[in-house]
Amino acid sequence: MTITTREWDTSEYLDTPEVIHEYLKAAIEEGDIELMITAIGNVAKAKGMTEIAKQTNMNRQNLYKAFSPNGSPKFETVVKVLHAFNFKLTVEPI
Repeated sequence: MTITTREWDTSEYLDTPEVIHEYLKAAIEEGDIELMITAIGNVAKAKGMTEIAKQTNMNRQNLYKAFSPNGSPKFETVVKVLHAFNFKLTVEPI
């Protein structure tokens, strides 16, 4: 018997606003910038990168690149994409 596996794709499980909120919140609370960027990219993929590109008036390929494992999105890009998710950044005391 052969077991077939496939690569884990987090974006397949980000299917409700509540799940997305908790996922992003957990990633941000870790304090790891790369993890945050990856999480935002996963949510963008789950929502549809083409749709996020339209909502942010940004190029789809550039969004893929910005939120790739080696990406380094500008702060402005992060804010625009979070707004496309209907989220905003807030600051709280530690």
